[in-house]
Amino acid sequence: MSGAAETLAERAGDLLQRDILAGVLAPGARLGVHELAARYGIGVTPVREALARLAALGLVGGGQRGFRVAEISRADLADITRARQAVEAAALRLALVEGDAEWEAGIVAALHLLRRHAEIAASPDGTSFAFDEAHKRFHVALIAGCGSARLLRAQSALYDEAYRYRRVMMTRFEGWGPFLHEHETLAARVLARETEAAVATLMAHLASTLAIVYPPGKAA
Repeated sequence: MSGAAETLAERAGDLLQRDILAGVLAPGARLGVHELAARYGIGVTPVREALARLAALGLVGGGQRGFRVAEISRADLADITRARQAVEAAALRLALVEGDAEWEAGIVAALHLLRRHAEIAASPDGTSFAFDEAHKRFHVALIAGCGSARLLRAQSALYDEAYRYRRVMMTRFEGWGPFLHEHETLAARVLARETEAAVATLMAHLASTLAIVYPPGKAA
């Protein structure tokens, strides 16, 4: 693929991912290559390449009958949660051993940014991409000192896969207080180098999305 075609495929992928994560393209929606090419003003070949890449990320399903937006379900979120817990627990343990003062400062800065976005937002009704970027930056900051590029890439991909579920979760909050308290507690335990407490807090925090989106006793 030429450089120009690669750039167009990346742009098509960015636009498709944005619309899938924001719910503009609903779970299960058919993704016609020609329709998408017209929608985004990008050629059929780059759009087809973008769909294949998003399929690899789990956001798009494909088959002989064409592409569709991946469905959402309790089983899917449970799987994402288990994978995130495994990856982020391993990365956090490494970061708690290897992390230096610069890593600690990054956590403090990311928490401050998260608070500022919460102050700006009127309510947590689905959240904006800007807020979610700040939220992701905080979770990346927690494990940034791990020294493993592969763990960081895995964490980033799994975080993105859970975005649609987090949008549902945030609409069920009545305010920012409990959300910020969880992150402040997590940051405090990490900065205090309380390894077991920090890891346990992170595991519970990651599991909270599943519990809120699919409460026990309710159908998936």
